[in-house]
Order: sequence, then structure tokens, then C-alpha cells
Amino acid sequence: MILGFVPVIIFTLLMNVSQDLAIWAAFAAAFAVAIRDFLREKLLRFLDAGSTFLFGLLAFYAGFVQPGLTVEMTRLIVDAGFLLLALVSMLLRNPLTLEYAREQAAPEQWRTRRFLLTNYALTGFWTVAFGCLSAADALANFHKNLPPAFEAAVSLVVLLVSVVLTARYPAHLHRREARTAVDSSGFQFHAQIHEPHPQRPLRQ
Repeated sequence: MILGFVPVIIFTLLMNVSQDLAIWAAFAAAFAVAIRDFLREKLLRFLDAGSTFLFGLLAFYAGFVQPGLTVEMTRLIVDAGFLLLALVSMLLRNPLTLEYAREQAAPEQWRTRRFLLTNYALTGFWTVAFGCLSAADALANFHKNLPPAFEAAVSLVVLLVSVVLTARYPAHLHRREARTAVDSSGFQFHAQIHEPHPQRPLRQ
């Protein structure tokens, strides 16, 4: 599931090195992820398509239309763009992580309540993350006296937390359900042991 967010992770890491390098590397990564699965399975995921379009449009705009685009505005465009993608995906009932999660689960699980809620929760995590990043970017755009390290630090921390949650949350739910199933079976076994046996009628 993290594969779909690799372009924005690359962008965030490389923005501390070079703005142009970050944009074009993110676009290349998004295109590579999208075209790989499209050629192999004729599948174009919502996240991959949105990521490729966003970074492709930004690369063209920053490279040929507005070369003087500031770092703060570039970050805001990317983070706000992914925030919009996350919100639209949930409105369309197709959370960002859903299509990736289906590759790791059996088809009979795709419509289960736990599977769907897990992906809504994961997409919700990323929505909050991009919302926080967009707020930090907007603050940096309005307050030019903020040090560049502020925005970079916020981006790295928020993305790190989101990646860890994405990697660990499904496993956490699986362990919790396993414990619940064990506790439920243990309770039923305990009830069967203490269930009173029916008394046989006395013979006359």
C-alpha cells in the first residue's frame, strides 16, 4: 500500500536538496508505478493516475510557465493536491489504499466490513496528514520569516508517522481480531463445561 505514496515521499525527501530534482523525480516515480501495472494488468489506480497527473502538471508549470515558483508554494500545491485526491477518493467510495490492499487480500475479503473500514481508516490517516502538511505550507507562504527547516521538519515527521501507521495498522487489526476470536472460543468452551446436565427422570 505504501508503493502508491512513494512519489510524494521522494518529493518530500528531495525538496531539501533541489526543487526541480524533487518534482521531476517524483513525476518519474509516479509514471513508473502507474505504467508498470497498466502494462501488466491493464489497471490504472486512482492514486497512481492522480499522482502522475499532479506531478506531471507541476513539472510542466514549474519548468516552462513559472520557473520562479517558490519552494513554499510548490510544497503547498503538492500537499493540497494529495489532500484533494484523498477526499475525492472517499467521496467516490474508493479510498486511496483500497486498490493496493486488494492485491494483498483474497477476493472474498474485498467486500467485508473489516476490509473496507481498514482502508477508509488508512485513507483518513493520509487525509489528516496532507491536511496538516497543507496547513504548514500555507503558514510558511504567509510568514516568510519562518525558517525553511520548519516546513521540512513538519513534512518529514508527518510522512514518517503516516508510513508507519499504513504499514502497521492492518496487522494491528488482524491481531486484535485474532485475540477476540480466541477469547470468544474460550468463553464458549468455559460455558459448555459449566452447563448443567439435564437430570434423568427417576424410575418408579
